[in-house]
Amino acid sequence: MSAHDRLHGVHSRLRRARLRLRRTRVRRLRRALAALLALFLSACAALVVAYRMTGIPDPHPETVSQSTVFVDTEGDYLGRRGPVDRQDIPLRQVPRHVQDAVIAAENRSFRTDSGVAPTAILRAALAAVTGGERQGGSTITQQYVKNALLTPEQSLERKAHEALIAVKLDRTRSKAAILAGYLNTVYFGRGAAGVESAARNYFGVGARDLTVSQGAALASILNLPSYYERAGADAKVTGTLERRWAWVLDAMADSGAISGRERTAARFPAFRFYPPGGTDGQRQYLIDAASAEAADRLGITEDELARGGYKVHTTFDLGLQDETAELLRERTPADVKGVRLHTAVVATVPGDGAVRVLYGGSDYAHQPFNDAVDGAVEAGTVLDPFSFKGMRRDGPLGSLADETAPTPLRLNSAYATLAAGGRHATPYTVAKITRAGRTVHTARPKTRTAMHEKEAAFITELLNEQVAPPVAPDSAYVPAATVPDQPVSHSAGAGSGPGARTVWQSVHSPRLALTLALFAERGGKPARVAGLTGALPPAEYAALGARDIWQLAGSPGGRPPELAVPAPAVTRTDPPVGGQEGAVVPWKGAR
Repeated sequence: MSAHDRLHGVHSRLRRARLRLRRTRVRRLRRALAALLALFLSACAALVVAYRMTGIPDPHPETVSQSTVFVDTEGDYLGRRGPVDRQDIPLRQVPRHVQDAVIAAENRSFRTDSGVAPTAILRAALAAVTGGERQGGSTITQQYVKNALLTPEQSLERKAHEALIAVKLDRTRSKAAILAGYLNTVYFGRGAAGVESAARNYFGVGARDLTVSQGAALASILNLPSYYERAGADAKVTGTLERRWAWVLDAMADSGAISGRERTAARFPAFRFYPPGGTDGQRQYLIDAASAEAADRLGITEDELARGGYKVHTTFDLGLQDETAELLRERTPADVKGVRLHTAVVATVPGDGAVRVLYGGSDYAHQPFNDAVDGAVEAGTVLDPFSFKGMRRDGPLGSLADETAPTPLRLNSAYATLAAGGRHATPYTVAKITRAGRTVHTARPKTRTAMHEKEAAFITELLNEQVAPPVAPDSAYVPAATVPDQPVSHSAGAGSGPGARTVWQSVHSPRLALTLALFAERGGKPARVAGLTGALPPAEYAALGARDIWQLAGSPGGRPPELAVPAPAVTRTDPPVGGQEGAVVPWKGAR
Protein backbone atom coordinates (compact mmCIF):
# COMPACT_ATOMS: atom_id res chain seq x y z
CA MET A 1 0.00 0.00 0.00
CA SER A 2 1.38 3.28 -1.02
CA ALA A 3 1.98 6.16 1.32
CA HIS A 4 -0.82 8.06 -0.34
CA ASP A 5 -3.30 5.29 0.40
CA ARG A 6 -2.18 5.11 4.00
CA LEU A 7 -2.64 8.88 4.40
CA HIS A 8 -6.05 8.73 2.82
CA GLY A 9 -7.08 5.98 5.23
CA VAL A 10 -5.96 8.07 8.20
CA HIS A 11 -7.97 11.03 6.98
CA SER A 12 -10.99 8.82 6.50
CA ARG A 13 -10.74 7.48 10.01
CA LEU A 14 -10.38 11.02 11.40
CA ARG A 15 -13.45 12.18 9.54
CA ARG A 16 -15.44 9.27 10.85
CA ALA A 17 -14.20 9.96 14.39
CA ARG A 18 -15.11 13.64 14.13
CA LEU A 19 -18.53 12.70 12.76
CA ARG A 20 -19.14 10.30 15.61
CA LEU A 21 -18.00 12.97 18.12
CA ARG A 22 -20.24 15.57 16.53
CA ARG A 23 -23.20 13.20 16.60
CA THR A 24 -22.43 12.40 20.23
CA ARG A 25 -22.31 16.08 21.11
CA VAL A 26 -25.58 16.73 19.33
CA ARG A 27 -27.21 13.84 21.15
CA ARG A 28 -25.86 15.07 24.50
CA LEU A 29 -26.95 18.62 23.75
CA ARG A 30 -30.39 17.40 22.79
CA ARG A 31 -30.59 15.39 25.97
CA ALA A 32 -29.41 18.37 28.03
CA LEU A 33 -31.91 20.66 26.34
CA ALA A 34 -34.63 18.11 26.87
CA ALA A 35 -33.68 17.84 30.52
CA LEU A 36 -33.62 21.61 30.91
CA LEU A 37 -36.96 21.89 29.15
CA ALA A 38 -38.39 19.22 31.38
CA LEU A 39 -36.96 20.98 34.42
CA PHE A 40 -38.34 24.30 33.24
CA LEU A 41 -41.75 22.81 32.56
CA SER A 42 -41.65 21.07 35.93
CA ALA A 43 -40.70 24.35 37.60
CA CYS A 44 -43.48 26.15 35.78
CA ALA A 45 -45.93 23.45 36.76
CA ALA A 46 -44.69 23.58 40.33
CA LEU A 47 -44.99 27.38 40.28
CA VAL A 48 -48.53 27.18 38.96
CA VAL A 49 -49.43 24.63 41.59
CA ALA A 50 -47.71 26.66 44.29
CA TYR A 51 -49.50 29.81 43.13
CA ARG A 52 -52.87 28.09 43.18
CA MET A 53 -52.20 26.54 46.56
CA THR A 54 -50.91 29.77 48.06
CA GLY A 55 -53.51 31.59 50.05
CA ILE A 56 -53.40 35.19 51.17
CA PRO A 57 -52.98 34.96 54.95
CA ASP A 58 -54.83 37.16 57.40
CA PRO A 59 -52.86 40.07 58.83
CA HIS A 60 -50.96 39.46 62.06
CA PRO A 61 -52.93 40.41 65.20
CA GLU A 62 -50.41 43.13 66.03
CA THR A 63 -50.98 44.77 62.64
CA VAL A 64 -54.75 44.69 63.16
CA SER A 65 -54.56 46.07 66.69
CA GLN A 66 -55.00 49.82 66.84
CA SER A 67 -54.80 52.52 69.44
CA THR A 68 -57.53 54.92 70.44
CA VAL A 69 -56.64 58.60 70.26
CA PHE A 70 -58.02 61.37 72.45
CA VAL A 71 -58.21 65.00 71.29
CA ASP A 72 -59.43 68.16 72.99
CA THR A 73 -62.34 70.39 72.01
CA GLU A 74 -60.21 72.03 69.28
CA GLY A 75 -58.94 68.71 67.92
CA ASP A 76 -55.48 69.05 69.48
CA TYR A 77 -53.82 65.76 70.40
CA LEU A 78 -54.32 64.81 74.03
CA GLY A 79 -52.98 61.25 74.19
CA ARG A 80 -53.68 57.65 73.28
CA ARG A 81 -54.49 54.28 74.76
CA GLY A 82 -53.61 50.93 73.23
CA PRO A 83 -50.75 48.46 72.70
CA VAL A 84 -49.64 49.90 69.34
CA ASP A 85 -49.61 53.52 68.20
CA ARG A 86 -51.58 52.89 65.02
CA GLN A 87 -54.92 53.93 63.57
CA ASP A 88 -56.45 52.73 60.33
CA ILE A 89 -57.75 55.45 58.02
CA PRO A 90 -59.29 55.11 54.55
CA LEU A 91 -57.08 56.04 51.61
CA ARG A 92 -59.33 59.00 50.82
CA GLN A 93 -58.07 60.65 54.02
CA VAL A 94 -54.47 60.49 52.78
CA PRO A 95 -53.78 63.38 50.38
CA ARG A 96 -52.77 62.34 46.87
CA HIS A 97 -49.45 64.17 47.23
CA VAL A 98 -48.63 62.02 50.27
CA GLN A 99 -49.44 58.83 48.35
CA ASP A 100 -47.31 60.01 45.43
CA ALA A 101 -44.42 60.86 47.77
CA VAL A 102 -44.41 57.34 49.21
CA ILE A 103 -44.51 55.82 45.72
CA ALA A 104 -41.66 58.07 44.59
CA ALA A 105 -39.56 57.07 47.58
CA GLU A 106 -40.31 53.33 47.75
CA ASN A 107 -41.58 51.93 44.44
CA ARG A 108 -41.98 54.21 41.43
CA SER A 109 -43.51 51.49 39.25
CA PHE A 110 -46.12 50.59 41.88
CA ARG A 111 -49.16 51.62 39.86
CA THR A 112 -48.11 49.48 36.86
CA ASP A 113 -46.04 46.55 38.20
CA SER A 114 -47.29 43.04 38.94
CA GLY A 115 -46.48 43.24 42.63
CA VAL A 116 -42.89 42.00 42.41
CA ALA A 117 -39.51 43.33 41.31
CA PRO A 118 -37.59 40.39 39.72
CA THR A 119 -34.18 42.04 40.03
CA ALA A 120 -34.76 42.75 43.70
CA ILE A 121 -35.82 39.14 44.27
CA LEU A 122 -32.64 37.86 42.55
CA ARG A 123 -30.46 40.18 44.65
CA ALA A 124 -32.15 39.06 47.85
CA ALA A 125 -31.93 35.39 46.86
CA LEU A 126 -28.23 35.70 46.04
CA ALA A 127 -27.59 37.43 49.36
CA ALA A 128 -29.47 34.72 51.23
CA VAL A 129 -27.51 31.92 49.48
CA THR A 130 -24.08 33.54 49.80
CA GLY A 131 -24.59 34.97 53.27
CA GLY A 132 -24.12 38.49 52.00
CA GLU A 133 -25.69 41.68 53.29
CA ARG A 134 -29.48 41.70 53.34
CA GLN A 135 -30.96 43.32 50.27
CA GLY A 136 -33.97 45.61 50.02
CA GLY A 137 -35.64 47.01 46.97
CA SER A 138 -38.96 45.19 47.41
CA THR A 139 -42.10 46.65 45.89
CA ILE A 140 -44.71 48.30 48.07
CA THR A 141 -46.85 45.19 47.64
CA GLN A 142 -44.01 42.95 48.85
CA GLN A 143 -43.32 45.24 51.78
CA TYR A 144 -46.97 45.11 52.79
CA VAL A 145 -46.92 41.31 52.59
CA LYS A 146 -43.74 41.19 54.68
CA ASN A 147 -44.93 43.72 57.27
CA ALA A 148 -48.53 42.62 57.72
CA LEU A 149 -48.90 39.03 56.48
CA LEU A 150 -45.59 37.20 57.00
CA THR A 151 -42.79 36.94 59.52
CA PRO A 152 -39.67 39.09 59.05
CA GLU A 153 -37.52 35.95 58.50
CA GLN A 154 -34.84 36.40 55.80
CA SER A 155 -34.60 33.17 53.81
CA LEU A 156 -34.88 32.05 50.20
CA GLU A 157 -38.06 30.06 50.92
CA ARG A 158 -39.73 32.97 52.71
CA LYS A 159 -38.74 35.39 49.94
CA ALA A 160 -40.28 33.09 47.33
CA HIS A 161 -43.43 32.78 49.44
CA GLU A 162 -43.54 36.57 49.74
CA ALA A 163 -43.30 36.96 45.96
CA LEU A 164 -46.10 34.49 45.31
CA ILE A 165 -48.41 36.21 47.77
CA ALA A 166 -47.49 39.61 46.35
CA VAL A 167 -48.38 38.52 42.82
CA LYS A 168 -51.63 36.97 43.97
CA LEU A 169 -52.45 40.05 46.03
CA ASP A 170 -51.80 42.27 43.03
CA ARG A 171 -54.11 40.15 40.86
CA THR A 172 -56.94 39.97 43.41
CA ARG A 173 -56.84 43.38 45.12
CA SER A 174 -56.91 46.88 43.75
CA LYS A 175 -53.80 49.05 43.89
CA ALA A 176 -55.72 51.43 46.14
CA ALA A 177 -56.48 48.66 48.64
CA ILE A 178 -52.85 47.52 48.68
CA LEU A 179 -51.57 51.08 49.14
CA ALA A 180 -54.08 51.70 51.94
CA GLY A 181 -52.96 48.52 53.72
CA TYR A 182 -49.33 49.50 53.36
CA LEU A 183 -49.82 53.06 54.59
CA ASN A 184 -51.76 51.83 57.61
CA THR A 185 -49.13 49.29 58.71
CA VAL A 186 -45.67 50.48 57.66
CA TYR A 187 -43.40 51.62 60.49
CA PHE A 188 -42.28 55.27 60.49
CA GLY A 189 -40.18 55.37 63.65
CA ARG A 190 -41.02 57.15 66.92
CA GLY A 191 -43.22 54.19 67.82
CA ALA A 192 -45.67 55.13 65.05
CA ALA A 193 -47.12 52.45 62.79
CA GLY A 194 -49.12 53.85 59.89
CA VAL A 195 -49.32 57.27 58.31
CA GLU A 196 -51.96 58.68 60.68
CA SER A 197 -49.85 58.06 63.79
CA ALA A 198 -46.71 59.20 61.97
CA ALA A 199 -48.30 62.51 60.99
CA ARG A 200 -49.27 63.10 64.61
CA ASN A 201 -45.89 62.08 66.05
CA TYR A 202 -43.74 64.07 63.64
CA PHE A 203 -45.91 67.10 62.88
CA GLY A 204 -48.80 67.17 65.35
CA VAL A 205 -51.48 66.91 62.63
CA GLY A 206 -53.70 64.25 61.12
CA ALA A 207 -52.70 62.62 57.83
CA ARG A 208 -55.35 64.55 55.91
CA ASP A 209 -53.65 67.83 56.89
CA LEU A 210 -50.11 66.93 55.75
CA THR A 211 -48.52 69.40 53.37
CA VAL A 212 -46.49 68.44 50.30
CA SER A 213 -43.25 69.03 52.22
CA GLN A 214 -44.40 67.07 55.27
CA GLY A 215 -45.62 64.17 53.13
CA ALA A 216 -42.29 64.00 51.30
CA ALA A 217 -40.45 64.00 54.65
CA LEU A 218 -42.52 61.08 55.98
CA ALA A 219 -41.94 59.17 52.75
CA SER A 220 -38.20 59.79 53.09
CA ILE A 221 -38.20 58.43 56.64
CA LEU A 222 -39.42 54.99 55.48
CA ASN A 223 -35.96 54.15 54.18
CA LEU A 224 -34.41 54.09 57.69
CA PRO A 225 -37.08 54.90 60.28
CA SER A 226 -35.03 54.01 63.36
CA TYR A 227 -32.34 56.46 62.19
CA TYR A 228 -34.48 59.27 60.81
CA GLU A 229 -36.83 59.37 63.82
CA ARG A 230 -34.34 61.77 65.47
CA ALA A 231 -34.90 64.36 62.74
CA GLY A 232 -35.32 67.78 64.29
CA ALA A 233 -33.31 66.82 67.38
CA ASP A 234 -30.05 65.64 65.77
CA ALA A 235 -28.40 67.99 63.27
CA LYS A 236 -26.58 65.23 61.34
CA VAL A 237 -29.75 63.12 61.00
CA THR A 238 -31.75 66.17 59.97
CA GLY A 239 -29.23 67.08 57.26
CA THR A 240 -29.20 63.55 55.85
CA LEU A 241 -32.98 63.41 55.79
CA GLU A 242 -33.20 66.80 54.08
CA ARG A 243 -31.07 65.50 51.19
CA ARG A 244 -33.30 62.46 50.78
CA TRP A 245 -36.38 64.70 51.06
CA ALA A 246 -35.09 66.80 48.15
CA TRP A 247 -34.51 63.62 46.12
CA VAL A 248 -38.11 62.50 46.72
CA LEU A 249 -39.50 65.90 45.72
CA ASP A 250 -37.38 65.91 42.54
CA ALA A 251 -38.81 62.50 41.64
CA MET A 252 -42.33 63.76 42.24
CA ALA A 253 -41.70 66.76 40.00
CA ASP A 254 -40.18 64.57 37.26
CA SER A 255 -43.24 62.29 37.28
CA GLY A 256 -45.70 65.20 37.25
CA ALA A 257 -47.04 64.44 40.73
CA ILE A 258 -46.28 68.03 41.69
CA SER A 259 -45.67 71.08 39.54
CA GLY A 260 -42.36 72.83 39.10
CA ARG A 261 -43.75 75.76 41.05
CA GLU A 262 -44.68 73.48 43.97
CA ARG A 263 -41.20 71.98 43.91
CA THR A 264 -39.57 75.39 43.99
CA ALA A 265 -41.83 76.60 46.82
CA ALA A 266 -41.23 73.51 49.01
CA ARG A 267 -39.38 74.12 52.26
CA PHE A 268 -38.01 71.47 54.59
CA PRO A 269 -40.58 71.14 57.40
CA ALA A 270 -40.09 71.61 61.14
CA PHE A 271 -40.48 68.48 63.28
CA ARG A 272 -41.88 68.00 66.74
CA PHE A 273 -39.07 67.50 69.21
CA TYR A 274 -38.01 63.92 69.88
CA PRO A 275 -37.90 62.21 72.27
CA PRO A 276 -40.93 63.78 73.99
CA GLY A 277 -41.02 64.89 77.61
CA GLY A 278 -40.66 62.28 80.31
CA THR A 279 -44.00 62.80 82.04
CA ASP A 280 -47.60 62.98 80.96
CA GLY A 281 -48.31 65.07 84.04
CA GLN A 282 -51.93 66.10 83.80
CA ARG A 283 -53.13 64.47 80.63
CA GLN A 284 -53.56 60.97 81.98
CA TYR A 285 -56.18 62.27 84.42
CA LEU A 286 -58.16 63.58 81.45
CA ILE A 287 -57.70 60.39 79.44
CA ASP A 288 -58.80 58.25 82.41
CA ALA A 289 -62.05 60.19 82.75
CA ALA A 290 -62.78 60.31 79.02
CA SER A 291 -61.84 56.64 78.50
CA ALA A 292 -64.26 55.45 81.17
CA GLU A 293 -67.06 57.61 79.77
CA ALA A 294 -66.39 56.64 76.14
CA ALA A 295 -66.39 52.92 76.93
CA ASP A 296 -69.66 53.33 78.82
CA ARG A 297 -71.28 55.19 75.92
CA LEU A 298 -70.24 52.48 73.45
CA GLY A 299 -71.14 49.60 75.77
CA ILE A 300 -67.65 48.07 75.65
CA THR A 301 -64.77 47.62 78.08
CA GLU A 302 -61.94 50.12 78.33
CA ASP A 303 -59.56 47.45 76.97
CA GLU A 304 -61.77 47.03 73.91
CA LEU A 305 -61.87 50.78 73.50
CA ALA A 306 -58.08 51.08 73.75
CA ARG A 307 -57.40 48.68 70.88
CA GLY A 308 -60.43 49.60 68.78
CA GLY A 309 -58.98 52.44 66.70
CA TYR A 310 -61.43 55.08 67.92
CA LYS A 311 -60.94 58.83 68.03
CA VAL A 312 -62.45 60.32 71.16
CA HIS A 313 -63.25 64.01 70.85
CA THR A 314 -63.27 65.28 74.43
CA THR A 315 -64.73 68.48 75.87
CA PHE A 316 -61.44 69.57 77.46
CA ASP A 317 -59.69 72.84 76.69
CA LEU A 318 -56.12 71.57 76.61
CA GLY A 319 -54.60 75.05 76.50
CA LEU A 320 -56.47 76.16 79.63
CA GLN A 321 -55.77 72.81 81.30
CA ASP A 322 -52.02 73.14 80.70
CA GLU A 323 -51.97 76.77 81.84
CA THR A 324 -53.87 75.83 85.00
CA ALA A 325 -51.44 73.03 85.74
CA GLU A 326 -48.46 75.32 85.19
CA LEU A 327 -49.89 78.03 87.44
CA LEU A 328 -50.60 75.58 90.26
CA ARG A 329 -47.24 73.87 89.82
CA GLU A 330 -45.47 77.18 90.39
CA ARG A 331 -47.56 78.11 93.43
CA THR A 332 -48.14 74.86 95.30
CA PRO A 333 -45.94 74.88 98.42
CA ALA A 334 -43.76 71.93 99.34
CA ASP A 335 -45.00 69.36 101.84
CA VAL A 336 -44.84 70.55 105.44
CA LYS A 337 -43.78 67.92 108.00
CA GLY A 338 -45.20 65.10 105.90
CA VAL A 339 -48.50 66.87 105.25
CA ARG A 340 -49.38 67.25 101.58
CA LEU A 341 -51.62 69.94 100.11
CA HIS A 342 -54.01 68.76 97.40
CA THR A 343 -55.61 71.07 94.84
CA ALA A 344 -58.53 70.14 92.60
CA VAL A 345 -59.94 72.36 89.85
CA VAL A 346 -63.07 71.79 87.76
CA ALA A 347 -64.51 74.11 85.09
CA THR A 348 -67.72 73.33 83.20
CA VAL A 349 -70.13 75.04 80.81
CA PRO A 350 -73.37 75.99 82.68
CA GLY A 351 -76.55 74.62 81.18
CA ASP A 352 -74.56 72.15 79.05
CA GLY A 353 -72.23 70.19 81.35
CA ALA A 354 -69.16 70.08 79.08
CA VAL A 355 -66.05 69.79 81.26
CA ARG A 356 -63.34 72.22 80.17
CA VAL A 357 -60.79 71.76 82.98
CA LEU A 358 -60.23 68.74 85.23
CA TYR A 359 -57.14 69.23 87.37
CA GLY A 360 -56.90 66.11 89.50
CA GLY A 361 -53.40 66.33 90.92
CA SER A 362 -49.89 67.56 90.29
CA ASP A 363 -48.55 64.44 88.56
CA TYR A 364 -50.37 61.27 87.51
CA ALA A 365 -47.17 59.20 87.81
CA HIS A 366 -47.02 59.91 91.54
CA GLN A 367 -50.76 60.15 92.22
CA PRO A 368 -53.09 58.36 89.80
CA PHE A 369 -56.04 59.11 92.11
CA ASN A 370 -58.02 61.98 90.55
CA ASP A 371 -58.86 64.52 93.26
CA ALA A 372 -61.31 66.38 91.01
CA VAL A 373 -63.41 63.34 90.12
CA ASP A 374 -63.02 61.04 93.12
CA GLY A 375 -61.84 63.28 95.94
CA ALA A 376 -64.23 63.01 98.88
CA VAL A 377 -63.74 66.19 100.87
CA GLU A 378 -65.81 67.70 103.64
CA ALA A 379 -68.43 70.10 102.37
CA GLY A 380 -68.89 72.27 105.46
CA THR A 381 -70.79 75.46 104.56
CA VAL A 382 -70.26 75.14 100.83
CA LEU A 383 -73.75 73.71 100.31
CA ASP A 384 -75.52 76.29 102.48
CA PRO A 385 -76.77 78.26 99.45
CA PHE A 386 -78.83 75.21 98.48
CA SER A 387 -80.23 74.61 101.97
CA PHE A 388 -82.91 77.30 102.33
CA LYS A 389 -86.09 76.04 103.95
CA GLY A 390 -88.84 75.69 101.42
CA MET A 391 -86.52 75.91 98.40
CA ARG A 392 -87.22 73.33 95.72
CA ARG A 393 -84.22 71.04 95.18
CA ASP A 394 -85.12 68.56 92.49
CA GLY A 395 -82.98 65.65 91.32
CA PRO A 396 -79.22 66.14 91.59
CA LEU A 397 -79.38 69.18 93.86
CA GLY A 398 -81.66 67.38 96.29
CA SER A 399 -79.20 64.52 96.74
CA LEU A 400 -76.20 66.83 96.72
CA ALA A 401 -77.51 68.93 99.60
CA ASP A 402 -77.60 65.80 101.76
CA GLU A 403 -73.98 64.85 101.07
CA THR A 404 -71.27 65.46 103.64
CA ALA A 405 -68.40 64.92 101.19
CA PRO A 406 -69.26 65.73 97.56
CA THR A 407 -66.57 65.57 94.91
CA PRO A 408 -65.31 68.81 93.35
CA LEU A 409 -66.97 67.75 90.10
CA ARG A 410 -70.35 67.29 91.80
CA LEU A 411 -70.02 70.54 93.69
CA ASN A 412 -69.11 72.48 90.56
CA SER A 413 -72.23 71.18 88.82
CA ALA A 414 -74.32 72.72 91.62
CA TYR A 415 -72.84 76.18 91.13
CA ALA A 416 -73.12 75.77 87.37
CA THR A 417 -76.84 75.26 87.99
CA LEU A 418 -77.01 78.72 89.57
CA ALA A 419 -75.16 80.17 86.59
CA ALA A 420 -77.66 78.53 84.23
CA GLY A 421 -80.67 80.01 86.01
CA GLY A 422 -81.61 76.79 87.83
CA ARG A 423 -80.99 74.42 84.91
CA HIS A 424 -78.84 71.50 86.05
CA ALA A 425 -76.58 69.77 83.49
CA THR A 426 -74.85 66.45 84.11
CA PRO A 427 -71.08 66.90 83.59
CA TYR A 428 -69.62 65.02 80.61
CA THR A 429 -66.17 64.74 79.04
CA VAL A 430 -66.84 63.09 75.65
CA ALA A 431 -68.38 65.20 72.88
CA LYS A 432 -68.06 62.72 69.99
CA ILE A 433 -66.48 59.37 69.10
CA THR A 434 -65.43 58.47 65.56
CA ARG A 435 -63.93 55.39 63.96
CA ALA A 436 -62.33 55.34 60.50
CA GLY A 437 -63.93 58.71 59.85
CA ARG A 438 -67.44 57.57 60.83
CA THR A 439 -69.22 59.03 63.88
CA VAL A 440 -70.33 56.30 66.29
CA HIS A 441 -71.42 58.49 69.21
CA THR A 442 -72.46 62.10 69.68
CA ALA A 443 -73.07 63.54 73.13
CA ARG A 444 -76.49 64.89 74.03
CA PRO A 445 -76.32 67.04 77.18
CA LYS A 446 -78.58 65.81 79.99
CA THR A 447 -80.32 68.78 81.58
CA ARG A 448 -83.30 69.33 83.87
CA THR A 449 -84.81 72.14 85.89
CA ALA A 450 -83.41 71.78 89.40
CA MET A 451 -84.64 75.04 90.96
CA HIS A 452 -86.84 77.98 90.13
CA GLU A 453 -85.16 80.71 88.10
CA LYS A 454 -86.04 83.29 90.78
CA GLU A 455 -84.42 81.11 93.44
CA ALA A 456 -81.23 80.87 91.38
CA ALA A 457 -81.18 84.66 90.88
CA PHE A 458 -81.78 85.27 94.59
CA ILE A 459 -78.93 82.99 95.67
CA THR A 460 -76.60 84.47 93.05
CA GLU A 461 -77.27 87.99 94.32
CA LEU A 462 -76.77 86.86 97.90
CA LEU A 463 -73.43 85.26 97.06
CA ASN A 464 -72.33 88.38 95.25
CA GLU A 465 -73.10 90.60 98.24
CA GLN A 466 -70.54 88.68 100.30
CA VAL A 467 -67.80 90.20 98.14
CA ALA A 468 -66.64 93.78 98.56
CA PRO A 469 -67.56 95.92 95.52
CA PRO A 470 -64.56 96.20 93.15
CA VAL A 471 -65.11 99.95 92.61
CA ALA A 472 -63.94 103.23 94.08
CA PRO A 473 -65.73 104.36 97.28
CA ASP A 474 -67.47 107.23 95.48
CA SER A 475 -68.71 105.06 92.62
CA ALA A 476 -72.20 103.66 92.33
CA TYR A 477 -72.04 99.91 92.89
CA VAL A 478 -74.35 97.68 90.88
CA PRO A 479 -74.73 94.10 92.23
CA ALA A 480 -73.29 91.53 89.83
CA ALA A 481 -76.54 89.59 89.85
CA THR A 482 -78.18 92.48 88.00
CA VAL A 483 -75.45 92.70 85.36
CA PRO A 484 -75.89 90.11 82.58
CA ASP A 485 -73.04 87.59 82.21
CA GLN A 486 -71.13 89.03 85.18
CA PRO A 487 -69.09 86.51 87.26
CA VAL A 488 -69.97 85.76 90.87
CA SER A 489 -67.47 84.41 93.41
CA HIS A 490 -68.16 82.42 96.57
CA SER A 491 -65.86 80.85 99.17
CA ALA A 492 -66.50 78.36 101.93
CA GLY A 493 -64.74 75.89 104.17
CA ALA A 494 -65.11 72.85 106.41
CA GLY A 495 -63.97 73.46 109.93
CA SER A 496 -63.02 76.91 111.16
CA GLY A 497 -59.90 78.87 111.97
CA PRO A 498 -56.72 76.85 112.31
CA GLY A 499 -58.70 73.62 112.19
CA ALA A 500 -59.94 74.12 108.62
CA ARG A 501 -59.83 70.84 106.73
CA THR A 502 -61.19 71.94 103.35
CA VAL A 503 -61.31 75.27 101.54
CA TRP A 504 -63.40 75.90 98.44
CA GLN A 505 -63.66 78.74 95.96
CA SER A 506 -66.33 78.82 93.27
CA VAL A 507 -66.62 81.38 90.47
CA HIS A 508 -69.38 81.29 87.92
CA SER A 509 -71.03 83.23 85.13
CA PRO A 510 -73.50 82.06 82.48
CA ARG A 511 -70.49 81.12 80.33
CA LEU A 512 -68.33 79.17 82.77
CA ALA A 513 -68.46 77.68 86.27
CA LEU A 514 -65.13 77.09 88.02
CA THR A 515 -64.45 75.45 91.37
CA LEU A 516 -61.12 75.17 93.19
CA ALA A 517 -60.78 72.99 96.28
CA LEU A 518 -57.93 72.63 98.77
CA PHE A 519 -57.55 69.75 101.19
CA ALA A 520 -54.65 68.01 102.87
CA GLU A 521 -53.57 64.53 103.90
CA ARG A 522 -50.89 62.92 105.98
CA GLY A 523 -50.23 59.25 105.33
CA GLY A 524 -53.55 58.84 103.55
CA LYS A 525 -55.59 60.48 106.34
CA PRO A 526 -57.22 63.96 106.29
CA ALA A 527 -55.18 66.79 107.77
CA ARG A 528 -55.56 70.54 108.32
CA VAL A 529 -55.04 72.92 105.42
CA ALA A 530 -53.86 75.68 107.75
CA GLY A 531 -50.14 76.29 107.54
CA LEU A 532 -49.77 74.73 104.07
CA THR A 533 -50.52 77.75 101.89
CA GLY A 534 -47.44 79.84 102.53
CA ALA A 535 -47.88 83.50 103.48
CA LEU A 536 -51.57 83.62 102.54
CA PRO A 537 -54.39 82.19 104.68
CA PRO A 538 -56.04 79.17 102.97
CA ALA A 539 -59.19 81.08 101.98
CA GLU A 540 -57.25 83.89 100.29
CA TYR A 541 -54.88 81.39 98.68
CA ALA A 542 -57.84 79.52 97.14
CA ALA A 543 -59.55 82.75 96.07
CA LEU A 544 -56.40 84.03 94.41
CA GLY A 545 -55.90 80.75 92.55
CA ALA A 546 -59.50 80.68 91.31
CA ARG A 547 -59.32 84.30 90.19
CA ASP A 548 -56.09 83.78 88.27
CA ILE A 549 -57.40 80.65 86.54
CA TRP A 550 -60.52 82.63 85.66
CA GLN A 551 -58.27 85.20 84.01
CA LEU A 552 -56.46 82.43 82.11
CA ALA A 553 -59.85 81.46 80.71
CA GLY A 554 -60.17 84.97 79.30
CA SER A 555 -62.33 86.25 82.19
CA PRO A 556 -65.51 84.67 80.74
CA GLY A 557 -68.45 86.84 81.66
CA GLY A 558 -66.56 90.10 82.30
CA ARG A 559 -64.10 91.42 84.86
CA PRO A 560 -62.21 89.00 87.16
CA PRO A 561 -64.10 88.47 90.42
CA GLU A 562 -62.88 90.07 93.61
CA LEU A 563 -61.53 87.84 96.36
CA ALA A 564 -64.38 86.24 98.27
CA VAL A 565 -63.32 86.27 101.91
CA PRO A 566 -65.13 84.67 104.85
CA ALA A 567 -68.20 86.69 105.78
CA PRO A 568 -70.04 86.98 109.10
CA ALA A 569 -73.46 85.48 109.60
CA VAL A 570 -76.25 87.68 108.27
CA THR A 571 -80.00 87.48 108.28
CA ARG A 572 -81.78 87.11 104.98
CA THR A 573 -85.19 85.96 103.86
CA ASP A 574 -85.79 82.76 101.98
CA PRO A 575 -85.74 83.23 98.21
CA PRO A 576 -89.08 84.07 96.65
CA VAL A 577 -90.93 81.07 95.27
CA GLY A 578 -93.93 81.67 93.09
CA GLY A 579 -94.14 85.29 94.26
CA GLN A 580 -94.28 84.39 97.98
CA GLU A 581 -91.68 85.60 100.49
CA GLY A 582 -90.21 82.89 102.67
CA ALA A 583 -89.44 82.90 106.38
CA VAL A 584 -86.48 84.72 107.87
CA VAL A 585 -83.44 82.40 108.29
CA PRO A 586 -79.80 82.99 109.16
CA TRP A 587 -77.35 83.05 106.27
CA LYS A 588 -74.11 81.57 107.54
CA GLY A 589 -71.79 82.66 104.78
CA ALA A 590 -68.30 81.16 104.69
CA ARG A 591 -66.50 79.95 107.76
